[in-house]
Amino acid sequence: MSYVLVTPEMVATAAADAAAIGSTVSAANAAAAIPTTAIATAAADDVSAAIAALFNAHAEQYQALSVRVAEFHESFTRALTAGSTAYATAEAANAGPLQPLLDLINAPTQALLARPLIGDGTNGAPGTGQAGGNGGLLVGNGGAGGLLFGQGGAGGANGLFEAAGSGGSGGAGGDGAPGDSGTAGGTGGTGSARGAGGTGGVGGANQFFGHAGDGGHGGTGGAGGTGGAGGSGVGSGLAGGTGGDGGVGGAAGRGGAADAGGPLVTPGHAGNTGTGGTGGTGGTGGNGDLHTDGGNGGTGGSGGAGIAGVGGGNGGHGTDGSAGVAGHGGGAGGAGGDAGDGGKGGDALDGGTAGTGGAGGNAGNGGGAGSGGKGTFDGGAGGAGGDGGKAGNGGAGGIDSNGQVADGGNGGDGGNGGDGSPVGAGGTGGIGTAGGAGGGGGAVSGRPGQNGSEGQPG
Repeated sequence: MSYVLVTPEMVATAAADAAAIGSTVSAANAAAAIPTTAIATAAADDVSAAIAALFNAHAEQYQALSVRVAEFHESFTRALTAGSTAYATAEAANAGPLQPLLDLINAPTQALLARPLIGDGTNGAPGTGQAGGNGGLLVGNGGAGGLLFGQGGAGGANGLFEAAGSGGSGGAGGDGAPGDSGTAGGTGGTGSARGAGGTGGVGGANQFFGHAGDGGHGGTGGAGGTGGAGGSGVGSGLAGGTGGDGGVGGAAGRGGAADAGGPLVTPGHAGNTGTGGTGGTGGTGGNGDLHTDGGNGGTGGSGGAGIAGVGGGNGGHGTDGSAGVAGHGGGAGGAGGDAGDGGKGGDALDGGTAGTGGAGGNAGNGGGAGSGGKGTFDGGAGGAGGDGGKAGNGGAGGIDSNGQVADGGNGGDGGNGGDGSPVGAGGTGGIGTAGGAGGGGGAVSGRPGQNGSEGQPG
């Protein structure tokens, strides 16, 4: 059956949106007032003067009407805001006397099953990876999992007609820590890979009529850590160190399973799988000493992989010979995270070559290549764009830095487009991106570098 759900927070949000709309319209009217009410005549003849006066009169009437509309909108917004405040006050006043009664109702099932009879589950505390609390056995949605791969709580079942509760969303995976910087001339540390998103909660069952609960959505994978910077070779006679590789993004959390429900119950939908985390950015190459090269930028980390969705629930049992309703399909598979960008090449007399963009995760886009290092003589060459993941687009080639005296570096090649997915219907191949722009010639002498070649389609 259809129903309307209203909360004080919804009304307060609507009031804020209405106020923002009114401010935008008033600003637009004020900006249009002078250009439309002070139209100059096109010529000195009477016809031109009459046309200008007509348009000015229409604009003045519009501005007068706009003032009245703004006054009505302002009064409506005030009434809506006052209503939300009164609603919230009444809810708070009613919650106090009713809470002891609700605690009394929930006490038996809380003691036996560690789960309330009525009410939503609590959300996991942020940053703890704590699982969300289960919703009430009869009515209630599962709580969302806490940040750092917390699992969503299960949705509550419903005894008769209303829809069962939905499973809580899985918590997002935590971000990776950055890698350590290298020693003099040394390679920077690799950024750490990070947590997978939490699994969404299971949808609540419904015993007789209505709709079984939907599974919770999987959490988003955490971003990979940034690679550490390469060690500087300045003062040691060494070349700059290579930047560390970016960390791998966390895998997407799996969507929660739907419940099949009982007789005459429509099965719930499985939760969608979360998105894979973004790969970490490659570390910056270290600066080279006199007559030595700057270090290469680190390779961007791979994006976290999306995983397949969970299958739908089974159909309910038929009654009086009627066939059961078929289960819904699984939730959509998560998209692979984008690969991290390659690190910037280190500065030196000859600029270092920029790092290559990382490969995309499944369905992810390849990372863009890093820019070439700035050289006093030759500009460093831009890195090649990373290859796209399955059905992803290749990363763009790097842009080269300008040389101060000699020739500019050549632009990096564009990344190749990714291949279509081998599972099910073939995915569309990714688009090969354009090569990077060549660097400018030196300020004193030198020729500009050549542009990179375009990547191949998947």
